[in-house]
Amino acid sequence: MDVFTTKSGRVRGRRAARDPGIVTVLGLPYAAPPFGVRRFREPQPTEPWDGVRDCTTFGPVAPQSAELPGAPSWSPGDEDILTLNIWTPADGPGNLPVLVWIHGGAYVFGSSAQPDFDGTALAGGGLVVVTLNSRLGFEGFGHVPDVDADSDLSDADADGDVPVPGAGTSAAAFPDNRGLLDQIAALEWVRDNISAFGGAPDRVTLAGQSSGATSAACLTVADRARGLFRRAVLHSAVNAFATMEQAARTTAEVATAAGVPATRAGLLAAPPEALVAATDRVCERYAQDPGSGQRHYDPAIYGPVADGVLLTADPLEALAAGAGGAVELLVCHTTEEYWLLDAVGSSAKITSEEQLASFAADFGLPAPLVEGHRERLPDAPLLDVYLSLYSGLLFAEYSTRLAEAHALAGGRAFLARFDRRRDRAGGRVRAWHCADIPFAFGNLHEESVHFLVGGPPGAADQELSRRMAGAWAEFATHGEPGWAPLDGPAGSGATVRVWRTEAEEEADAARRPGGARRAEGVRRVEDDRGAEHGFRDLWRTAGLPLLAP
Repeated sequence: MDVFTTKSGRVRGRRAARDPGIVTVLGLPYAAPPFGVRRFREPQPTEPWDGVRDCTTFGPVAPQSAELPGAPSWSPGDEDILTLNIWTPADGPGNLPVLVWIHGGAYVFGSSAQPDFDGTALAGGGLVVVTLNSRLGFEGFGHVPDVDADSDLSDADADGDVPVPGAGTSAAAFPDNRGLLDQIAALEWVRDNISAFGGAPDRVTLAGQSSGATSAACLTVADRARGLFRRAVLHSAVNAFATMEQAARTTAEVATAAGVPATRAGLLAAPPEALVAATDRVCERYAQDPGSGQRHYDPAIYGPVADGVLLTADPLEALAAGAGGAVELLVCHTTEEYWLLDAVGSSAKITSEEQLASFAADFGLPAPLVEGHRERLPDAPLLDVYLSLYSGLLFAEYSTRLAEAHALAGGRAFLARFDRRRDRAGGRVRAWHCADIPFAFGNLHEESVHFLVGGPPGAADQELSRRMAGAWAEFATHGEPGWAPLDGPAGSGATVRVWRTEAEEEADAARRPGGARRAEGVRRVEDDRGAEHGFRDLWRTAGLPLLAP
């Protein structure tokens, strides 16, 4: 029997459908349900249980309105959402490196149950893989006033028998960044329990994509997470970090949309589904109002907050100041990030010169940056110029600068770009946001990812997937993904891995002077200086504005 003993009780898993040599343990609680008297609080320990708990199905997802292919959706009343999942070799030697995954989804949707994140293939490569759910949306990132001006409700009255974390200290009874605190609780659970599943608690790599990558970056610089992981993998980290004032304004907007006061009592009285619906209404209002500023273009309204307790600065600023310490980073972004958001209809359509000028003005982008993108894309429609600018602003340039900042502060950082494309009937599948993750997880066979990657994979895709998954495994195991770390700013001759299929490598080599193929072992590593590697020189000159959600 695949039974394991945790500090809370025994659990039963099952063999993975794709590989009977891998055991999966699903829906295992790492903290108590964060509702009722625990709502808007720090995560609390889960209650122990007797007997053997069946952990063969995924747990409920966090409150959200999204319905994603192949994954469960949330229903009101689903409360036991702070769970994690484990994939581990059935006959592993123990003391294996551990990879802990935080999913993306703009801090409002997604879950660890998405087929993209099945850990079977990575576990087959010698890792113990952990994926987790944490609070999202207002439940995870909405600012809750710690004391209502019009209320004399005391902490004791509000809490019942649940202790107030940090009562009498600088910690808030209703802390910001609750989603990040959940992730820390999951990492603490891994530290205390993963050896029972064959993993080494001192060999943990934290990984994430999009909002999950920025979450991992936040934990990299947070003192409270110090020592819980030694490496971090950041794919397409998103440029979005709020001040307390900005978070409070978002709370006021959501409370108004929900029809409740923007107070502790008012927000607690609104059920989770009311705040999910209110969030959707606020986002839709921004999407419909071209004059609403930065949020009009991609109305994501939540994100990490500089609360002065867990976080004091944007991760980019904190890494530049050396807050990343000894954590080693592997950072990757795709070369056409924002085309996905356009394809799924979640971003504004910019098709006129007037709209492009408004976009640049709203974000404070200088004219040479915009004109430089036009020159690099001479035959592209105006929409592509906008999408290229937004790709760099929101994902690519921010991710690159995270790696650079850590390296320049004395840390070890590796940088990669995903540049695989595919032509198919009806158009080209670009190297866009999220397309790299099924390759790194080894899950190209999953039908739910075929939209991202352009249909069923071919042999060249599978080979690329093996290389990318192997790089993750080598980094998690040895701290060496297969190329040199940055020794200076990307774009100054620093080493950057570019992920392409073999056929794309051959075509790229043929375009180079002399048409010579690069030597085996180095042909997929670039020195990151030419225009073919994006728009780095333009961004270096223009500077990157740090954004709020």
